[in-house]
Amino acid sequence: IETMGGYCGYLATVGGLAAGADAAYIYEEPFDIRDLQANVEHLTEKMKTSIQRGLVLRNENSNDNYTTDFIYQLYSEEGKGVFDCRKNVLGHMQQGGAPSPFDRNFGTKISAKAMQWLSQKLMETYRRDEGQVFANTEDSCCLLGMRARALVFQPVVQLKDETDFVHRIPKEQWWLKLRPLMKILAKYKTSYDVSDSGQVEHVIHSRPKDSDASVAM
Repeated sequence: IETMGGYCGYLATVGGLAAGADAAYIYEEPFDIRDLQANVEHLTEKMKTSIQRGLVLRNENSNDNYTTDFIYQLYSEEGKGVFDCRKNVLGHMQQGGAPSPFDRNFGTKISAKAMQWLSQKLMETYRRDEGQVFANTEDSCCLLGMRARALVFQPVVQLKDETDFVHRIPKEQWWLKLRPLMKILAKYKTSYDVSDSGQVEHVIHSRPKDSDASVAM
């Protein structure tokens, strides 16, 4: 399944965690043919058990060469006699739909918070004698978002150093720490370690050696 998001693999990652995907290919975590081979072999072994289903996700801009069609054809060829493949590009189906109660509540909260902030800034920057608003400070142009369950206004100037403008993504993605959980839930033969900060760190990634991944051209 191909997900949207540009160069951001958030949808593919959290969708994979929610649905129990066997693999999710994203731009932030480079992959090569050996990773694809390891995933195919894992899925083949999985089909020999009582769980005879699989799910593979791919972010739309994860790789220029390993496209959705390429991955579909690879899995179809390598899985002959073991499993069948189906391809689906979700497209704009991922956008819109009926908002949940959380969506409605959250939208109301941030709207009210934004209006309060605008009213406050107008009172601070309005010069009554000149009849003009001078919004020329850093905190007069902010981005409203949630951080640690709190709504925070952060100046856009501060976000400049934290943003990859070319790919339109943050330089540090908090959800990347969750990706090892997909391997654990999919029961890959992989070792992990838990650091003092409580973050799951990837130690050993089991995949075929270079000598086993030779291809005749």
